[in-house]
Amino acid sequence: MELINASGVSFVYSDGQQALKNIDLSINSGEKVAVLGPNGAGKSTLFQLFNGLLTASTGTITVKGLPVRRENYREIRTIVGMVFQDPDDQLFNSTVRQEIAYGLKNVGVKDEELECAISWTLEIVGLRGYETKGPHHLSGGEKKRVALASVLAMRPEILVLDEPTASLDPMGASRLIDLLGSINRELGITVIFATHDVDIVPLLADRIYLLSKGEIVLSGDTSEIFANKEIIRQISLRLPRVAHLAELLKRDGVIETDALPLTIGQARRIYLSEHLSAAPRSLTEEK
Repeated sequence: MELINASGVSFVYSDGQQALKNIDLSINSGEKVAVLGPNGAGKSTLFQLFNGLLTASTGTITVKGLPVRRENYREIRTIVGMVFQDPDDQLFNSTVRQEIAYGLKNVGVKDEELECAISWTLEIVGLRGYETKGPHHLSGGEKKRVALASVLAMRPEILVLDEPTASLDPMGASRLIDLLGSINRELGITVIFATHDVDIVPLLADRIYLLSKGEIVLSGDTSEIFANKEIIRQISLRLPRVAHLAELLKRDGVIETDALPLTIGQARRIYLSEHLSAAPRSLTEEK
């Protein structure tokens, strides 16, 4: 089922800067989609068009068939949950509990139903016991999870995240990637995220839209996109580090594969496949 469709979408800011040019995209239920591009590519602008924070200059955007127009904003914003790059732009209540309860109360949730929703959400994001803590005293990773929890509490069908791992340390980024994967897998929520961090994309995305200077230059699954090494580098990005290492090993004759691995797991399988097949029988038979 198609959830978001953009057709011929362009956006020009009031100062005349054109941020998006003739964007066409389609996102289906249950997908994990990355909008990948360098800083200034137009990723954040595109995301703000999905729920009416900005209005397209030309073209149309629909969410579950509803045109993104003022009369549909209320319904669309229950479908599309937005998590901003900087959680401090999103968090404004004095406790974690109040933060999560805010949106729920605005749609009439109260009493036992409210408490159950707060408990459920805190369990999902791994913040049970944080109810009385002040959001602005938490670590960057914890703030990200509180912002995510405040959106998840509304049970959106689509979760849109702008640079979800920005400012996180490696462990925090890894935990968030795992959490987003489980939210997609176990709750059936469609995940769309913008990033310039090529290393996280193969870990989370099934499909990629590659954005540069406001235009989509490529779209496809992760292996298809990263196979276009020249285009990736032309727009000031790079291959994932694992793929770049494999590229060097292939150049040096250590491996022979044409399909570059994008994750450590893929690289391990390729290495074992090529080297165990060439090993003496006694070695390959060892457990």
